[in-house]
Amino acid sequence: MAEAAAFLRMRGVDGPFALALVTGTGLGPLADRVEDPVAVAYGEIPHFPASGVSGHAGRLVAGRLGGKPVLLFQGRAHAYEHGDAAVMRVPVGVVAALGGPPLLLTNAAGSLLAEAGPGRLALITDHINLSGMNPLIGEPSDARFVPMVDAYDPGLRAALKDAAGLSSVPLHEGVYAWFSGPSFETPAEIRMAKTLGADLVGMSTVPEVILARFFGLRVAALSLVTNYGAGFAAGAPHHDETKRVAADAADDVGRLVTALLSGDFLRST
Repeated sequence: MAEAAAFLRMRGVDGPFALALVTGTGLGPLADRVEDPVAVAYGEIPHFPASGVSGHAGRLVAGRLGGKPVLLFQGRAHAYEHGDAAVMRVPVGVVAALGGPPLLLTNAAGSLLAEAGPGRLALITDHINLSGMNPLIGEPSDARFVPMVDAYDPGLRAALKDAAGLSSVPLHEGVYAWFSGPSFETPAEIRMAKTLGADLVGMSTVPEVILARFFGLRVAALSLVTNYGAGFAAGAPHHDETKRVAADAADDVGRLVTALLSGDFLRST
């Protein structure tokens, strides 16, 4: 992490930042809104993981959004690509090393809420880890015992809801269930998740939330609903649909994040 942060400082990427942001599948175009960007490919940054998923550009972009300095991760690496839930440890650690701004995670997700169909945004309030993995397995220090009550920061969630109102972006809320992927969930798994209390399902985000709390970062997360879960409301998800719907709805994410920053909602949290 220290080596990666030092390299980025040499490339002109340094804090303080008002917000750090990780973009999920199809949401990379949010980087096009960043003014005066400094972009560095993940492959150039020491110890950064590569992302091989289509819809993830694999760049770190620093600049201004909504008049505020931001650090934007254009794409992420997934546990299912590397077989390692801690694959995003260095990128999340770099956020902490560059001043520790609030971290906003975004993802493409399946919905188990009839009222939150494809193209809608949902604010994650909590999660259920169904993967059997944890990014802190093997961490030797007692810091591995991370408390997860209010892991999704209540102040940041309130700020996002206020920003959604300002930008007229409908924003649902729900619990996110993490499946390891890369195959989509079966209808039986979706029924199980729904019974357990899940409202959204996906293959990312949860390890980054755990890592963010490990590093002492405040974190929030948004899901862009790209499909209904398998067997729910006739859902039959596939990756092309995920990319297409996410790209179509990316403007809502851009307006919401810009409103969050330009409206100074983060100052009140």
